[in-house]
Amino acid sequence: MINVIFTCIKIFLARIVDVSLGTIRTVLVVKGKNFTPAIVAFFEVLIWFYAAREALNTDINSFLIPIFYAGGYATGTYIGTFLSNRFLDGLIGVQVITKEEKENKMLKEIRNNGFGVSVIDLKNPHNEQKKDLLIIQLNKSKLKVLTKIIRTNDPDAFVVINETKYVQNGLIK
Repeated sequence: MINVIFTCIKIFLARIVDVSLGTIRTVLVVKGKNFTPAIVAFFEVLIWFYAAREALNTDINSFLIPIFYAGGYATGTYIGTFLSNRFLDGLIGVQVITKEEKENKMLKEIRNNGFGVSVIDLKNPHNEQKKDLLIIQLNKSKLKVLTKIIRTNDPDAFVVINETKYVQNGLIK
């Protein structure tokens, strides 16, 4: 029985590592990186090979092996996503549709915090209501500062956040 548990734990831990690496590799590819994902892929598949070989070539016949294999995969996906979100910085684009302000309090606060922002005047054709579209590019690590400014000044603002693959020129904080 101890041999079954030891084998299951080895498979589980190996799957956590290889799937976490795979998740990080995917994020790096989406961000336009080339060399680093290739290195990560090498280690990802190397670890996967040994985990799969251990799971398939064991003479232990237990329902626990596929459960630990699948559990490692699920846990690795969770951990890889967490690590990617936490440690892989990137650029994001934020578009904010907000009510038009005469004194531009939110706009001033955004700029005073070092963010570059472009403003486009909008007008709703149905009710003639005027709004502003704010376009901001920033490092993902600064998003909490920006969203706090937006929520404080206009809790009803319509906010869209997208990953940005490439930016040329402009002010990025």
